[in-house]
Amino acid sequence: MKKTLLLTLCAILCGTYAIAETTATAETVAEAKAEKKKKPVTYNEKGEIIKTGINLGPLPVVAFDADRGFQFGALMNIYNFADGKNYPNPNAQWYFEASAYVKESRVGSYLFRAEYDNKTLIPGVRMSVCAGYYKDEALDFYGFNGYQSNFDMDLIGKNISFDSETKSGSKLEKKFLEKGKVPKGFYRYTRELVRFKADFTGKILKNFYWEAGYNLNWLNTKSFTPKGYNVFANEIQNGTTLFQLYKDWGIISKEQADGGLISSVRAGLMYDSRNVENNPTKGIWAEAHVIAAPKWLGTSVPHYKFCATMRQYIPLGTPKVVFAYRLAYQGFFGDAPWYAMPVYTTMGPKPDYDGLGGYRTVRGIMLNRVQGLHTGFYNAEIRYRFIDFKLFKQNIAFAVSGFTDGTHVFKGYDLQNRNEQELAVTAPYKNELYKQFVNTSKNDGFHGSAGAGLRFIMNENFIVAFEYARCFNKQDGNGAFYINTGFLF
Repeated sequence: MKKTLLLTLCAILCGTYAIAETTATAETVAEAKAEKKKKPVTYNEKGEIIKTGINLGPLPVVAFDADRGFQFGALMNIYNFADGKNYPNPNAQWYFEASAYVKESRVGSYLFRAEYDNKTLIPGVRMSVCAGYYKDEALDFYGFNGYQSNFDMDLIGKNISFDSETKSGSKLEKKFLEKGKVPKGFYRYTRELVRFKADFTGKILKNFYWEAGYNLNWLNTKSFTPKGYNVFANEIQNGTTLFQLYKDWGIISKEQADGGLISSVRAGLMYDSRNVENNPTKGIWAEAHVIAAPKWLGTSVPHYKFCATMRQYIPLGTPKVVFAYRLAYQGFFGDAPWYAMPVYTTMGPKPDYDGLGGYRTVRGIMLNRVQGLHTGFYNAEIRYRFIDFKLFKQNIAFAVSGFTDGTHVFKGYDLQNRNEQELAVTAPYKNELYKQFVNTSKNDGFHGSAGAGLRFIMNENFIVAFEYARCFNKQDGNGAFYINTGFLF
């Protein structure tokens, strides 16, 4: 962890120097064209340098996510502040990223992402477009409905007997068959995802806006097969991931087991009175929208969804100390394909977020730990900006925070074992596993966590975060550390 922190701090300083050099080079060219007249530096009422024109932010990606592992790659932020009248909010911005994650000593996933946000190209309308390709070799899967799906690394294998002919003597097999332990990768599956969305926002009245857009997700999913599983007989190999068991039990149907296409339109309303978009110190940001994914748009399994989110930023006597909270609730009108559940829907320049749990939704909780037809979550934190200074003509600040997050499934997915009779004949031990991993006799409970963080802030827009959170219940995980970008909300 110390090495990761050092690498990240070096990356930030190198990126800051690169930005300064890029700005300096652009200014040198501008000065030569203007007969070497020095460009004046303008300050706002806060004493910050008002940025104008194009500002580049090339950086290496050096990050850590407790759910996906160590991340490396490269990114580019491009901000267009034009004449600086709207600073610190840019008139337009671009974001490009190519990176990969290393988990369990190997590359487990990678992504390619591009985002574009423009407030002036279409008069009176903000346009936000993003596209990406994501490959997750070992994505978390803990079942549906929160605590109705038991998470226990010592459950599988206990009180279950297997045919002795399957024993080949491998270390992995002995761990599974003799010690009653879960093999590495039991709570994993493989997913390939292509995302595209285009959102548009326009003003109705002061602080009131309409939202509309189109979203496309193509998913290809399959069971995770880590190294060493080939030593098992097929009967055991097909039953040693929870994702495969969900298919064997019929909870995930054959028609949906390999993923599908989601093609949807979105419409909603937003109220936004934030003073700064990426680092607000006061205001309200609330929105509600509906999503329709009908068959005629190409969707594999038609479904309809709603989402509402309330965010508020309250200064506590000074803009340097802010109480911020987010309340979110989303659900489906009727049923939905299983692969549509682990998504938190957003409008605007950022892509939808994976699941409830992890850095972007509920910190500390394992990614995708909480999935259901109706889910809600909250975040509440105190942010303290304790220092501001100038470096290489950039506005630099550091802030600390303390927070608590929580989530709950309000309406669950159908967890019925539809193949119980068939399995009683072909693989009775899978019915025993169902009893150990699924418990529908109880409702989901509260999934909570608490933690603290540190943030590096440059020009109010480029933000690097270091955060640690710990769960209240061991079924949601232990401690989780993150190095990422931006504020959670």
